[in-house]
Amino acid sequence: MEILLIIRFCCNCTYALLYKPIDRVTRSTLVLHDLLKHTPVDHPDYPLLQDALRISQNFLSSINEDIDPRRTAVTTPKGETRQLVKDGFLVEVSESSRKLRHVFLFTDVLLCAKLKKTSAGKHQQYDCKWYIPLADLVFPSPEESEASPQVHPFPDHELEDMKMKISALKSEIQKEKANKGQSRAIERLKKKMFENEFLLLLNSPTIPFRIHNRNGKSYLFLLSSDYERSEWREAIQKLQKKDLQAFVLSSVELQVLTGSCFKLRTVHNIPVTSNKDDDESPGLYGFLHVIVHSAKGFKQSANLYCTLEVDSFGYFVSKAKTRVFRDTAEPKWDEEFEIELEGSQSLRILCYEKCYDKTKVNKDNNEIVDKIMGKGQIQLDPQTVETKNWHTDVIEMNGIKVEFSMKFTSRDMSLKRTPSKKQTGVFGVKISVVTKRERSKVPYIVRQCVEEVEKRGIEEVGIYRISGVATDIQALKAVFDANNKDILLMLSDMDINAIAGTLKLYFRELPEPLLTDRLYPAFMEGIALSDPAAKENCMMHLLRSLPDPNLITFLFLLEHVAEKEPINKMSLHNLATVFGPTLLRPSEVESKAHVTSAADIWSHDVMAQVQVLLYYLQHPPISFAELKRNTLYFSTDV
Repeated sequence: MEILLIIRFCCNCTYALLYKPIDRVTRSTLVLHDLLKHTPVDHPDYPLLQDALRISQNFLSSINEDIDPRRTAVTTPKGETRQLVKDGFLVEVSESSRKLRHVFLFTDVLLCAKLKKTSAGKHQQYDCKWYIPLADLVFPSPEESEASPQVHPFPDHELEDMKMKISALKSEIQKEKANKGQSRAIERLKKKMFENEFLLLLNSPTIPFRIHNRNGKSYLFLLSSDYERSEWREAIQKLQKKDLQAFVLSSVELQVLTGSCFKLRTVHNIPVTSNKDDDESPGLYGFLHVIVHSAKGFKQSANLYCTLEVDSFGYFVSKAKTRVFRDTAEPKWDEEFEIELEGSQSLRILCYEKCYDKTKVNKDNNEIVDKIMGKGQIQLDPQTVETKNWHTDVIEMNGIKVEFSMKFTSRDMSLKRTPSKKQTGVFGVKISVVTKRERSKVPYIVRQCVEEVEKRGIEEVGIYRISGVATDIQALKAVFDANNKDILLMLSDMDINAIAGTLKLYFRELPEPLLTDRLYPAFMEGIALSDPAAKENCMMHLLRSLPDPNLITFLFLLEHVAEKEPINKMSLHNLATVFGPTLLRPSEVESKAHVTSAADIWSHDVMAQVQVLLYYLQHPPISFAELKRNTLYFSTDV
């Protein structure tokens, strides 16, 4: 009886001292989350609630790290205990081709596996491709790494085609569900969508992650995100701090360990949207405006910068990069970026120390390796970001705190064309008004931005695709609107991505698209024609129907974009994706009749807009004289 009382007393003490406080913090966190959700952003208590919620979440995260329920143990025939620490799908380069693998990190071994093909009704199993005891695993330094096997990169335009197919299939599935279509038809569409998503997941990663067995072979993975590469490296290095012994698994031990992977795995499905449940959030579609303010907590001065990543089509991609702030422990960037979201649910911020040592080159991609100082991630909660006001927050990473602000603009709002109230500037003013005032054939802003890009940005990989700093773009916009005499000096000092961004912004803010509202339905019909001769006649006739300032400017831009494509490594398809909606998207009044779903970034209209520009980009050079035989030959000397 006394023993029972003692046991009961111990249990009560354990509950009171251990579980009850944690349970109280958990409930407090939920209450804080609800309070924050219903508190106006401009309320004086809002930042205090944010801080309290962040402290609570960080505390619970630290508790979860110590008692992670995923670390389920597996016992080997020798009675040894191993725990699964991390697992996930990675793309391995094997025999000069890409293979999707499921990688399992245990407390003393890294195992690379492939899911076996089994007939219906049979239990699924993994096949071990290789393993490395952590005691034998090393990360080769850049100078030590061997040249990577030749893997042909997947063409950008084919990756973009896959994205468009995926989005089109997603729209078809939604339509079938809305119309209560047959389940067979929906399953067939889902299968096609999965096939395209699988190919995209397999062929899009480009960031090398090499590991080496000190007793033999090296293995190379390709990742889409530097954040992910850092997570795997840190998880392995943390385990290697323990006293680990080298070993060789017998065939029985390996069979037992591989057999346990199916039950222990925490990542059950390939990370593609077709594997999501219907009730899961589709993510955000539109534009996320992010200001990276500053960072503190560095132990010593360094050359520091940040990158921003968001998830898209099941994997993360780098979208923006701040300037390098030199020789400081408290960088203050205050740089704003506009990031396009495609079903995104998370934002990642990575902080780097810039390396200028040319001997530190990664032979897998010939890039200098910069050191990650810290990294952090936040969920993009629609209720938090979908406000008119900026939402300020702090991400804590390895003792470093990065302060940033963000706000989200839905696609339909961000692409709305609004005429400028001041007709003295150039942004938001009809192109015919600007060219008449300037007595030019092509607006001055277009000529100067194109000239500067061709002078020093044409070899920039991904020019027009990488975001420029929004504050720089707004500064250039103000200078062009005011017709400031310092325009040329400012252009020569400005980052080239900001100049490219200014050119895109000019076309996006035209009160009417460059290819006009009036002709938009005809362009949509023309691009859908199946007969090549009929399509050629129609598309050329539509160009002839454009007002002269619009036509000359379009041809000027076409020549600039198409001819320089082999140098800047941006495929014509990528350029059409960047410029197509900008040059064709109807103004607000017209768009109501054409845009179907603001949540679907790749709606049928957007795809058609891309195809229209791609048609002209792939067409042999078009001259103004051919289209307007009674006028002077077109010249870029405007």
